[in-house]
Amino acid sequence: MDAHLPPVAPRTTATGTTLYEGVTYALRQGHRPLLLDLHVPAAAGPVPVVVWMHGGAFWAGDRRYLPDTLAPGSLFDALTAAGLAVATIDYRLSGEARFPAQLDDVRSALAHLRTYGAALGLDAGRLGVWGESAGGTLAGLAALTDGGVSAAVLWYAPTDLSVMHPDSPDGPEGRLIGGAPALLPEAAAQASPVTHVSAGAPPFLLLHGTADDLVPAVHSTRLHALLAEAGVPSTYLPVDGAGHCFTGYPDVPGLVDASVAFLAGQLAAGA
Repeated sequence: MDAHLPPVAPRTTATGTTLYEGVTYALRQGHRPLLLDLHVPAAAGPVPVVVWMHGGAFWAGDRRYLPDTLAPGSLFDALTAAGLAVATIDYRLSGEARFPAQLDDVRSALAHLRTYGAALGLDAGRLGVWGESAGGTLAGLAALTDGGVSAAVLWYAPTDLSVMHPDSPDGPEGRLIGGAPALLPEAAAQASPVTHVSAGAPPFLLLHGTADDLVPAVHSTRLHALLAEAGVPSTYLPVDGAGHCFTGYPDVPGLVDASVAFLAGQLAAGA
């Protein structure tokens, strides 16, 4: 069930951002409470909000921590500096629950922000999603299936789980869906953004390292092609020579800036 907004006392950061830490957004029987942190910039009126989803191969990760290629908190600071709120969320990992539990959690977080957003200074009618790696998979699924997402940024995301370790029940994808993807084609398809593309999808920005040998860049190029074929605005930015998490690339903060600029433009009033 979804949670009522708890009496979390916010604090003001050195940059003037209002930070709500450890907000329970959903309660699942038999599982830990699901938490989010909400960073709200100082503003005269309601601001758009972006939901950030961490990576970790579906079996690890934490809402508070960014990839090692980014300075701690820098992505959240970049969003609030652009006048966007950001909710960074935890979700159930594959050792806790099988898919679609993770997508259900993301949808609950979106619903929570829509329900309580006005009281927190948010305009939840202008809502974006952004995720990296496994979190990018969930961001893509949310954007393609939720109906209330206005923009999506995916960083080096697996978009077709049927081709990732297809014969392994113990790979990240197998653990997510409960068995080898080759033996569970319907489950793998349901967990794959490429399966859910339609003409009603919001604009996408896809970034992927050309030297990523963990999640090959074809995952982004194929999703980009399917979106374009459906008439969905989609931009693909190959990151030359970068590995997974953009390792080896000299200007990862510049990629953050490009992603923030995309979201700010798409979520601007009247956009």
